[in-house]
Amino acid sequence: MIDHLARAYPRTLDLGGTPVEIRAMGVGDEAAVLAFARGLPAHDLLFLPRDITHPKVLAAWTREIERGAMTTLLALDGATVVACATIVREPLSWSAHVGELRVVVATSMRGKTLGRVLSEDCFAIAVSMGIEKMTAQMTVDQSGAIAVFESMGYRAEALLRDHVKDHDGVTHDIAILSHDVARVASRLDAYGLAETLEP
Repeated sequence: MIDHLARAYPRTLDLGGTPVEIRAMGVGDEAAVLAFARGLPAHDLLFLPRDITHPKVLAAWTREIERGAMTTLLALDGATVVACATIVREPLSWSAHVGELRVVVATSMRGKTLGRVLSEDCFAIAVSMGIEKMTAQMTVDQSGAIAVFESMGYRAEALLRDHVKDHDGVTHDIAILSHDVARVASRLDAYGLAETLEP
């Protein structure tokens, strides 16, 4: 686990009377995350490049966390995962300055700002990692998620038509949004407010 995550997490939120713990994902969490993924509507997973309902994908996910290519925060109600947010970054690529944000929230926890909280936490983590640009993608019919991201400063950058195909063979368009992390960080630094982005 990277040092700033060890300092900042775990922490507990009160979401409408429900205590939710936020902590970093690590080895040993695969079974709980797999149960969470399998409880999600299939359509909610279409924006992810791999199907996280498969154990092999979860095992690879953990390896990527250990390698430093992924940073994942889990939200738990007791021992049950109710949301997760991941920053995906390939440190050795030409786009090492770019991170992709992936956020998934259980149906029962939607409308309680959990997705926003996790997204904001990940934004702060991205700044501390030196990421300069964040992207997020989702199917175009996920209007609620798009609105939340736009309210946080993300803007539409691309539309990939018929980019994913669901289990029924139906294709869906993917919208890609992006956020200029470096610009926000530099503005806050200029005003002496950089510490507000510390996780």
